[in-house]
Amino acid sequence: MLDTSLLWGGDLAVSAVGDLDVVSGTALGQQRVLRRLLTNPGDYIWQPQYGAGLGQYVGSTANVAAIRATIRSQIFLEPVVSRLPEPVISVDSNADGSLFVDIRYIDATNGLTQVLTFSVES
Repeated sequence: MLDTSLLWGGDLAVSAVGDLDVVSGTALGQQRVLRRLLTNPGDYIWQPQYGAGLGQYVGSTANVAAIRATIRSQIFLEPVVSRLPEPVISVDSNADGSLFVDIRYIDATNGLTQVLTFSVES
């Protein structure tokens, strides 16, 4: 399946021929997982339960176990994330209140390990 290439916090990408760039496969799966984790619940009026809202944890006392549980429950809503073996999720809270997240999961479509690493800042 193809989708428009749109990285979180970025802009639409343009292909070499001037059309909107598209993404598929592993890159599409990673874009969808990242979008789900960083979208606040209620931001999509047509899907009010969509999103983990990781930004809400920035600047507060980090409850790493709760953040990890939120990530785990949300990524399993994406069909690309295989349930077995379980994803490995690491969350670190920095002194400035930002979060550093590292997720390793198996892509259900091709069986390959995927690594998604990102930070969440205010």
